[in-house]
Amino acid sequence: MSYLIYVADDEKNIRQLIQSFLEDEGFMVRLFETGDALLCEFEETPADLVILDVMMPGTDGFSICSSIRKKSDVPIILLTARGTDADYVTGFTLGCDDYFAKPFSPIKLTMRVKAIFKRISKEKEKTTNEKLNFGDIVLYPMQKTAYCKNEELKLTNTEYSLLSYLIENKDKAISREELLNVIWGYDSFVETRVTDDTIKRLRKKILTHNSNVSIETVWGFGFKLSLKD
Repeated sequence: MSYLIYVADDEKNIRQLIQSFLEDEGFMVRLFETGDALLCEFEETPADLVILDVMMPGTDGFSICSSIRKKSDVPIILLTARGTDADYVTGFTLGCDDYFAKPFSPIKLTMRVKAIFKRISKEKEKTTNEKLNFGDIVLYPMQKTAYCKNEELKLTNTEYSLLSYLIENKDKAISREELLNVIWGYDSFVETRVTDDTIKRLRKKILTHNSNVSIETVWGFGFKLSLKD
């Protein structure tokens, strides 16, 4: 299967560099100078993955990410020239799947894209009708939906995958390295805050529903599910 990827960046050399690396791996790539142009095309023909620069003429990448996320759980990777804490928080809060600060390695970006599609493929293979549950949280793999006390948890694709894996391994602590490998597809430890930021978002959504489920941090190692007293 040949996946379709949309790339929006106002710098022509960056767009073409990303296109070159992705097409070498067999992906179909469409380039856009602005996020507005990408969004317009996405509404007509949805892509399988979106790569967005944050700072572009017209509507910024954060807003485009938010608009796409309201209608689709397509994987979204953000690119930024700043890489500040505020940008990380904003990007992950809006539901992006990963975040690259410029200058970035096109090889690592390509590896990340391949890892996302590999994860999606594996999830489709293991999907069953059997529901997963822990405490007052229930997941339905076929529909890829999650509920807490019969109210739907609005989760992104990555958040769902992370929560699903934690429930599947509810009897043990899971290391950050294992989560990066299984959920994000990194084969070795890399400098990324994506795991912790996704956990924070997941915790906030669970807390909003007053769940009896807690995601504990195992300091220096990773995370583990537990039930509140």
